[in-house]
Amino acid sequence: MSDVREMNIILAEPRGFCAGVDRAIEIVERAIQKFGSPIYVRHEIVHNTYVVNDLKARGAIFIEELSDVPPGATLVFSAHGVSRAVQREARERGFRIFDATCPLVTKVHVEVAKLHREGYEFIMIGHKGHPEVEGTMGQLDSGIHLVEDVEDVARVQPSQTERLAVVTQTTLSVDDAAEIAAAVKARFPQVREPKKQDICYATQNRQDAVKLMSPQVDVVIVVGSPTSSNSNRLAELARKLGVDAYMVDTADELQAHWLDGKFSVGLTAGASAPEILVTEVLARIKALGAVSIRRMDGIVETVKFPLPKGLKTGTPAAGGPAP
Repeated sequence: MSDVREMNIILAEPRGFCAGVDRAIEIVERAIQKFGSPIYVRHEIVHNTYVVNDLKARGAIFIEELSDVPPGATLVFSAHGVSRAVQREARERGFRIFDATCPLVTKVHVEVAKLHREGYEFIMIGHKGHPEVEGTMGQLDSGIHLVEDVEDVARVQPSQTERLAVVTQTTLSVDDAAEIAAAVKARFPQVREPKKQDICYATQNRQDAVKLMSPQVDVVIVVGSPTSSNSNRLAELARKLGVDAYMVDTADELQAHWLDGKFSVGLTAGASAPEILVTEVLARIKALGAVSIRRMDGIVETVKFPLPKGLKTGTPAAGGPAP
């Protein structure tokens, strides 16, 4: 009798699309359905190659500069949010605009505007160049300072410290953000912390699932695109917990040697990765020798965000990536 152990898969719960991503994709789908193609989208609607290519095939055109959008066109802002300057330019150019900014990002924008009126400066915890960070920092002309790590906290120089508040990118590592926020608090004891943690519920839930899953597996596979901040954080978290972790955009990217000598494979997906990709990666792992799948118990997410006025109809958006 063979004593070779069989490889199994543990599937994280929750994983994949969050309510903000669902809403953003549906906004583009409904805009195409209602107004016809092309529909212009500033930046990738969400950071996932499959989703972007699927919407391109339906008639979405993704742009970075508003000068690339013809007069009178329909324009969608991505889920990451945009600066006030971009909003202003879009209005001045006369586009029909639909804002797919995640409502949890909008909440941060509203808080920044409110506290700015009260005389606050801000320290923002986030990744330089990420569109969400650019959108949030672009809510103000000045007085918002980006820190990416604890070392940056020691270097930041606000013009005053009596009214200072912290905001964060919503897709950060929960633990890293907490460490940086603690360093801000240590340097600026009077700093105003967020009323509620800025890290979004979906990012938190997916990271918590990886924390539960990682001690039970020999390797973690994260389905997500390289540009996806929250997907990258899932892989980083698994590695910090001592487990080999790899991120794949598609099943084809999964390398057989990653599974050599592994008996338990953990599988999860970032908040912008559709379930169809998870299904394809599952099939690839099974083809490489996995014989069973166990789904973790996890939080069931029931959050749903409303669509913008002008796109609400009784007819659901047709087709699209699997939610």
